[in-house]
Amino acid sequence: MDFLRSLFKGDRIIWIIFLLLCVISIIEVFSAASTLTYKSGDHWEPIRQHVFYLVGGVIVVILFHRIPYRWFQMFPLVLIPLSIVLLGMTSIMGFITGDRINGAARWTSLLGVQFQPSELGKMALVIFTAFALSKKQTDEGASPKAFTQIVIASIIVCGLIAPENLSTALLLFGVVVLMLIIGRTPKRLLFKLFTGVLILGAFALMLTFLMPKNNIPLLHRMPTWKNRILDFVYAKDVPAAQFNIEDERQKAHARIAIASSNPMGKGPGNSVQRDFLSQAFSDFIYAIIIEELGLVGGALVVILYIWLLIRVGKIAKKCNRTFPAFLVMGIGLLLVSQALLNMMVAVGLFPITGQPLPLISKGGTSTFVNCAYIGMILSVSRYTKLLEEEQKATEQQQEERLEQLAEEAAQMEAAEPTAIILNEDEELK
Repeated sequence: MDFLRSLFKGDRIIWIIFLLLCVISIIEVFSAASTLTYKSGDHWEPIRQHVFYLVGGVIVVILFHRIPYRWFQMFPLVLIPLSIVLLGMTSIMGFITGDRINGAARWTSLLGVQFQPSELGKMALVIFTAFALSKKQTDEGASPKAFTQIVIASIIVCGLIAPENLSTALLLFGVVVLMLIIGRTPKRLLFKLFTGVLILGAFALMLTFLMPKNNIPLLHRMPTWKNRILDFVYAKDVPAAQFNIEDERQKAHARIAIASSNPMGKGPGNSVQRDFLSQAFSDFIYAIIIEELGLVGGALVVILYIWLLIRVGKIAKKCNRTFPAFLVMGIGLLLVSQALLNMMVAVGLFPITGQPLPLISKGGTSTFVNCAYIGMILSVSRYTKLLEEEQKATEQQQEERLEQLAEEAAQMEAAEPTAIILNEDEELK
């Protein structure tokens, strides 16, 4: 028992949430990976691989949560240049070789290991934003210099991610904006930022709808973005006899999975739509969760993510320094906003994107990076726990000192009558 306590340090609630998400992930990926089972011919191969990723992820959490939070300030020095180089190389190789998955070049290989450079970019930018905001704080809030540095870094990183993965770029930029607000950025600077974003967004929408359908470098996915926006905005109720499921295969089968469920679901392993959803184990796993675990299971997943954000907020509130507070808030916002976006896509509240469900969807890069995030949160929680212990020790010392002073005062009061009597005896003599 003592060994487990020494191994799993930090906030217990964060550990519980993390382990519950891992359990749900193993159950649902095992069920949802039927298409991968069919392709590989091995019933156990997909889940073996996923469990291997999760076990590796737990090791990452244990390693990261033992790192003092101050060390994380140095990560952007390596991660930002590395992610910029890898993102640029991935996009260039996509044009040269034409090697894309679902029309997007999001993966690269380094030393024989395949991964998504955008995950490194997300981590680098969130940590850099927390660092810049903490180092450039004034009485009036974050300094203009910090704001400029963060905006430049965001434009570079998000700009490199956007051509191949627009939803990730927008999500990451939105988290950075929220961190700027939390970091007490002056309102006049935020107003300038929002104005610039609105102008750029209007121009991008105009370009998307007016651009011809031929492939233009860096804009080759615009027809896809346009179709997804139009399908979402102008979605109409189509009679069952006229509905062509092949035109909207992913969306249609996700809706069927949700509509065919009930409060308690069909039970783990009993999904029907997993055989028709090509991304049932990734982008649309929340639809499979609702189909198998019902509305109760779907609500439980939402509660776990919201609980994670609430807990992160409490940890940030206990920090007596700005960097760890900004860091955990940025990480919490990134994980929870990505989870909510994935779930909104599955239930039809947002256009289709390629966002996996953090800590649940199958994937090597995202699993390891998300586990690193959990490790960082736990590292900061260990720091806040030490602060609480020091505060309790200080309060206890103060109480002991007060008790000592009270005892000394009582002794002096008890000795005072004796002194008076002795003085009176002297006067009688």
